[in-house]
Formats: sequence, structure tokens, C-alpha cells
Amino acid sequence: MFNSFFPDRRCESTYRIDFAELYKKGFRGVIFDIDNTLVEHGKDADERAKQLFQELRALGFKSCLLSNNNEERVLRFNKDIQTHAIFKAAKPGGKNYRRAMELMGTDVNDTVFVGDQLFTDVWGAKRLGIYNILVSPIDKKEEIQIVLKRYLEKIVLHFYEKEAGHEG
Repeated sequence: MFNSFFPDRRCESTYRIDFAELYKKGFRGVIFDIDNTLVEHGKDADERAKQLFQELRALGFKSCLLSNNNEERVLRFNKDIQTHAIFKAAKPGGKNYRRAMELMGTDVNDTVFVGDQLFTDVWGAKRLGIYNILVSPIDKKEEIQIVLKRYLEKIVLHFYEKEAGHEG
């Protein structure tokens, strides 16, 4: 029942993902959510985020930011990152996931999506067959609509954890 929402993988933090290992497995593009995935909601790119994108480039990855947020917020974050970026992405709709892959020159077989929300980030990627990694949100203090979604996510993740071979 909940399988369509199960992430392919979970990781405590974006910054703990072994991107070198993903590259060895044939992945060439990474699509990222921004808020609570790379930085706290609304924050500019910090040194950790800047370093991550430098490391991704050095490994040979293409990347794209995919955010439901507005143009000003996405461009402000991307000012120091300088990667492809799509704002007002309408996740979980698939159109802009496809557009991100077009911008990177990748497809569903060599693209990874990293995000902190099941019902937008993961579900959107999963619907297209993009390998996805659910990370824990950076900031635990969130807007009420997100708090409500997180409650529902806990229910889905309970069933995810019960599935054989899935660990947090």
C-alpha cells in the first residue's frame, strides 16, 4: 500500500552520502532539493554546500537544484553553487524532474535524487523511476503544513522499516 512512497535508500544527511560510490555504480547526475536537504529552510549556501558541489564536479557529476520555492530563493542559494536550477518545480509532478535530467544530459538510469520529503521529493522521483535517497531534514523546526506531512511520513516510514533489508 505504501510501497510507492518508500525511498530507495535513507541517509541521515546529504553530507554523509558516498557520492564516489554512486559514481562507481554508474550514476552521473544528482538532482537536489534545497531547503532542509542542503541547508536550513531559506538559508543561503553555506561552506558545506559549496564544498559538496565542488566535490561532485571533481568526481564528474552533473547536478541540478529542483525546488518548489520561488525564483528569488533558488537563485540566491545557487549564486555560490553555480549549477543548473529549477524553481517553482511543482514536485511531485514529473515534468521538472525530466527537465532537470535534460539539463544534465542524464536519464532515469544514471540519475539520483536527494531530498528530505517523502510526499514531494521521493514520490516524484520514484514515479519516474529515478533512484532516490531520503535524508533527514536539517532543521527540525518547520512550518505547520510540513509538520503535518512529517506525521504522515512517520507512518509510511514505519512500514518501510518493517520491510526486509531496509534500514534507516
